[in-house]
Amino acid sequence: MKKAGLLRILKITGGVLLILFISALIAAYRFISPKSDQQILRAFEDGQQQPHIDRLSFQGREVRLIKMQAVDDKELPTIVFIHGSPGSSMDFKRYLKDEDLNAQANLIAYDRIGYSDRDAGDILPSLELEVELLHEILKDQNNKNTIVVGYSYGGTVMMASPLDFKRKIALAAAVRGDLEPMFWALNLCRWDLTRPLVPKVLLAAAEEKFRHVEELKAYQSRWSGSTSEVVSVHGTSDAIVPYQNSLYLADVLGERFALVTLEEGNHALLWTHFETIRDLLLKSLKK
Repeated sequence: MKKAGLLRILKITGGVLLILFISALIAAYRFISPKSDQQILRAFEDGQQQPHIDRLSFQGREVRLIKMQAVDDKELPTIVFIHGSPGSSMDFKRYLKDEDLNAQANLIAYDRIGYSDRDAGDILPSLELEVELLHEILKDQNNKNTIVVGYSYGGTVMMASPLDFKRKIALAAAVRGDLEPMFWALNLCRWDLTRPLVPKVLLAAAEEKFRHVEELKAYQSRWSGSTSEVVSVHGTSDAIVPYQNSLYLADVLGERFALVTLEEGNHALLWTHFETIRDLLLKSLKK
């Protein structure tokens, strides 16, 4: 092949890759951009239950909470949802809108610091601080009557908490740093040329993922110390948080652990297996 022909192919290939990269960035901005209070309220307009947006201060930072009940019913259990990386409280929108869950529990979700519309990308520097934030949110709750639901890195935060909850429900929780897959695309968050183009929340998520490898080693002994009953929902084809994470929890927790395996399920289980997870929550409320 002549040099001119080869250069033409390279230019076309480079152009196609550039278009795909830009398209992926536009899609990422639209999908993961933090929502404003007004956008959140509009998302619930078609439901019977309307959310209440609250805020608390944590180490000089503001944390946004979505509460489906204006005042907690002390006679009912509470379910607290923790999102992953990237993510937001709105990842749980379908659960927060569910009439059966609202009738049987107080429902709360929050934006982890660095994932709201007011502080996008400016995350907490450690898992320990994430746990402290969770405890601050739960300070007025009866932990023995509280179910905590953690998705992906939100599951890591939940598992790292030593509090004795009614139940921990781990949705593809990451607990083993040595199992963390490091994808080539993460380099886009490090290279000077591409870093400015990446959404802030994706940069934050990448930073958390880079920390996993070493940080999770320090928590190996903490997983087995959980006094709460843990139920894990995990897909066998999860390429983001490998299924082996749940198999490891099964080994260290023994009788305190139950595993719901989603054959060929991937990391999108929060959305693709809504009925399975919702029904698990409803059953947990009765126990």
